[in-house]
Amino acid sequence: MPHLQTTAASTSRVLAAGTETVEPSGPIPQLVIAALLGIVVIIALITWLKVHPFVALTIGALGVGLGAGLAPEKAVTSFGDGFGATMTSVGILVGLGSMFGKLLVDSGAADRVVDTLVRRSSAAALPWTMALIGALIGLPMFFEVGLVLLIPIIVLVAKRSDVPIMKIAIPALAGLSTMHAFVPPHPGPLVAVSTVGADLGTTLAFGIVLAVPVIVLAGPVFARFAARWVDIPVPDIFGSRGEDPAHPGREARRSPATEDTASLPNGKSDFTRVISEPRNPSFAVALAGILLPVVLMLAQAIREATVPYAGGAWVGVLDFLGTPMIAIGIATVYAMVFFAIGGGMDRSAVAKSLESALPPVAGVLLIVGAGGGFKQVLIDTGIGGVIADAVKDSGISVLLVAWVVAALVRVATGSATVATVTAAGIMAPIAHDLSSPVTSLLVLAIGAGSVFLSHVNDAGFWLVKGYLGTTVGQTFKSWTVLECLISVTGLVGVLVAGIFIR
Repeated sequence: MPHLQTTAASTSRVLAAGTETVEPSGPIPQLVIAALLGIVVIIALITWLKVHPFVALTIGALGVGLGAGLAPEKAVTSFGDGFGATMTSVGILVGLGSMFGKLLVDSGAADRVVDTLVRRSSAAALPWTMALIGALIGLPMFFEVGLVLLIPIIVLVAKRSDVPIMKIAIPALAGLSTMHAFVPPHPGPLVAVSTVGADLGTTLAFGIVLAVPVIVLAGPVFARFAARWVDIPVPDIFGSRGEDPAHPGREARRSPATEDTASLPNGKSDFTRVISEPRNPSFAVALAGILLPVVLMLAQAIREATVPYAGGAWVGVLDFLGTPMIAIGIATVYAMVFFAIGGGMDRSAVAKSLESALPPVAGVLLIVGAGGGFKQVLIDTGIGGVIADAVKDSGISVLLVAWVVAALVRVATGSATVATVTAAGIMAPIAHDLSSPVTSLLVLAIGAGSVFLSHVNDAGFWLVKGYLGTTVGQTFKSWTVLECLISVTGLVGVLVAGIFIR
């Protein structure tokens, strides 16, 4: 570790959290030991004792504060301040985003997008179409929700086509996971943006650009190899309408004249049926709703980069509409009007859909808030300044360090969200000396590291295994390799961008 001083006063600095100069709360060796032990405690609580990440992060953060020399009341106050600040900047966005995603599913808008894209694709184009579907579904939805939605699509499309299931599943999962790692308003990127002080619009723009080559490589390209490595029949988890003798494990095709409208267990329509009558919401309405918040936030980011603020009315309106809370709020209202009511849902159904969207994200919000509290403790003890000095003096790329920290926590805990909030808290003081574009790249580096090497301690690993009917070894050769490709390709893209962006 490069040149750590033993006197507390030598590390006084102005930190990213504001303009206040923070004096380290103890000698440097004490701070370093406290930080390392705190991270070890968090990982041990989650992996060994199976403690909920919110509780683990809270205990670890308070332990770091006390171990670093903060008074007990100061440690509690510091954690509470960080928790509150993070929930203020992230909690509203996560709540609104969850409501939007629930309306997208319950109204049938998600069905409509999938129906239209799949129907217009040939067998050769299906892997690319599935990658697009995964990305579109992943844009407004949490990973677990998107996965549950995608699995019926993957299975039913594979049953009706002559395409191996891995050529269908891998691209769809690549699109979903890449969006989850790189693109707001997912909780991981959002909390990283808030913690390191990055610009959300810039991060969104960079994330979308980076996502394209990542999805292509980890999706349709890798799917060709995965289909050879993991040659399995289509799982019969939704029942069968008769097997095609020429292709065991795949459903016999039916003509449009005899096509029925079977329903899935979740009450949604069969994604591969023939659409014979118009249905609301239309494809254009559904797609517009999905892209609406992205367009608003990107427009505001482009305005900031190209047109200095001069007090003009149109500039003020554009900045207002592009504010993340406003953009996602407008999208949610749009979904209520055009997805839900336009799709035939009555007011009580809309209210029930909105209400049911919030309980599943409560745990995520608590984890995100605790990560913000952990970050603030690191800053208030002065540990963040020590870490910043060590990284700057080492000569190693800050982007690479961010990826490594996130990847290590991810492998240890199995949680992308925990990896993101922990790495963002550790890297926050370093971000103070970075330009705004590089800070956005820092967020993407953390996101890339947060999905590295999914294995048996990751709930997503077991979800994919269970739904696709693969063995543990086959899941490693498909899903785990997919996540590693997303992570490493994302890191390479960030490092290359960092050469040109200063």
